[in-house]
Amino acid sequence: MALAVFVTIPSKDSEKLTKILLEKRVCACVNILSGVKSYFWWEGKIDTAQECLLVIKTKDSLFSRLKKVVKANHPYEVPEIIAFKIDKINKEYLNWLLDEVK
Repeated sequence: MALAVFVTIPSKDSEKLTKILLEKRVCACVNILSGVKSYFWWEGKIDTAQECLLVIKTKDSLFSRLKKVVKANHPYEVPEIIAFKIDKINKEYLNWLLDEVK
């Protein structure tokens, strides 16, 4: 089963985390979507941040390892790590993804 994992991160840290995830082979691909402006509750008040959204493609069995790598290398105390199962996918892309994270 393939997963798409969403992680928001400050723009200045996005490429560093992306490279770490790929080097540790916990994912096959990361898209960096810049220009994300996030609003959220933090410590009892509404806060905002300029961020990037990482869209990380991996397989289900690697999610725990991926989550540990993100937490160990993310500047936030509570990083956003949200995974979605991909139930429809181009077969050739899925085969490539699975080959890259062996």
